[in-house]
Amino acid sequence: MPSRRTLLFGLAALPALPSVGRSQERVLNIYSARHYDTDRTLYDGYTAATGIRTRLIEAPADQLIERIRAEGRNSPADVLITVDAGRLERARQAGVLQPVGSAALAERVPASLRDPAGHWFGISKRIRVMFHDRARPLPPGLARYEDLARPEFRGTVLTRSSSNIYSIGWTASMIAANGHEATEAWARGVVANLARTPSGGDTDQIRAMAAGQGAIAVANTYYWGLLARSGSAEDRAIAERTGVLWPNQSDRGAHANVSGAGVVAGAPNRDAAVRFLEYMTEPAAQGLFAEGNMEYPVVPGTPVHPLLLSLGEYREDPVNAGQLQAHAAEALRLMQRAGWR
Repeated sequence: MPSRRTLLFGLAALPALPSVGRSQERVLNIYSARHYDTDRTLYDGYTAATGIRTRLIEAPADQLIERIRAEGRNSPADVLITVDAGRLERARQAGVLQPVGSAALAERVPASLRDPAGHWFGISKRIRVMFHDRARPLPPGLARYEDLARPEFRGTVLTRSSSNIYSIGWTASMIAANGHEATEAWARGVVANLARTPSGGDTDQIRAMAAGQGAIAVANTYYWGLLARSGSAEDRAIAERTGVLWPNQSDRGAHANVSGAGVVAGAPNRDAAVRFLEYMTEPAAQGLFAEGNMEYPVVPGTPVHPLLLSLGEYREDPVNAGQLQAHAAEALRLMQRAGWR
């Protein structure tokens, strides 16, 4: 008997979901670019709360978006879940999501973490911060993302490649705050200050900082959290010696990115899909994101994991996460013009 959850790695390999009558079976078909055990617990909780079973397809976001487009009106997909507001906006622009008018979602999810027209809603978030080694004092004067371009930080900065979706979203937020010209100058300054050619993921930046390859690692809080609760004593030791600097706390606040979900345009089970989005913002589900996956909940007032609480409180940039997609293409171009590999 086939598993109801199938992990996929290529569009060509994506199998067809079983044919489901639109009114004959209570089922929710989820296409997700997330791959966490916590999410499976959430899906089981939804079934327990509603009696509606879930079927899951997992693959990279762009492949899922293309699959839904190719399936057209015959797509069995009800919900699309992915990491990064930029990908959610790509899905909206591709026409694969439909607007949802839900008073519960509008009340729970802050305006900066959802599409204004209701095509998608944030369900968890990560904050892009600057990590440093507690054992090595930072040069004075580091308080804002903009400071990473200052000459006194030459040879200290560790960050991901320009093509990474997190780098693009971060740089798009700089454009939204400072304009194109100032952001390109900033990007050139960051490139001049790199400790090494960008390589690896966010965790690699933190590990490189701990190894002394640079002094400032730009990464999302989620990845520090994974190190802090790792089964590896070495990883936990790295997290323990790592300090955080919350950027731009005297002005706009730190850049936030989201995991989010939307109802697919031709969802066969629309009501169940809307109920699923609402369920993902209820206290129990938000608590699982925080406790089980080291993410910040999107609903204000939800308790945060004690390890994340140890990083301290912060102010968050209120710019709408989805609106940054308007600057995404230029963000990538200007980073590449600046030599950001």
